[in-house]
Amino acid sequence: MIRTLTLASALVLAATAAFAQAAAPAKVADTAKGKALVDAKGMTLYTFDKDAGGKSACNGPCATNWPPLIAAASAQASGDWSVITRDDGAKQWAYKGKPLYAWTKDTKPGDTTGDGFLNGAWHIAKP
Repeated sequence: MIRTLTLASALVLAATAAFAQAAAPAKVADTAKGKALVDAKGMTLYTFDKDAGGKSACNGPCATNWPPLIAAASAQASGDWSVITRDDGAKQWAYKGKPLYAWTKDTKPGDTTGDGFLNGAWHIAKP
């Protein structure tokens, strides 16, 4: 009986941990430039110096090159994660108040070609 309860408890804990990981908008991965936040596909995420006050300054053609990390309409802030509303009404994930973006010129997980782009305005999102 105790063994059955222990096994059942372990399964519940494993399922809870898996759910918690799946619910996170991004994860941490190693890149050539150190640890970085990455999206579900393993692509490096970036922040933009011109974003301020919980608002994205990257819209239109900028957002075509730097796709925002989109959040579901029902997404909720939690811990260091928050959700902002973009100019087009879409929701976007932010980490420690900074909206997050991918970079279209990164072609494979671990690429960091956007770091320092536009006179240093774009940065790898660090955990």
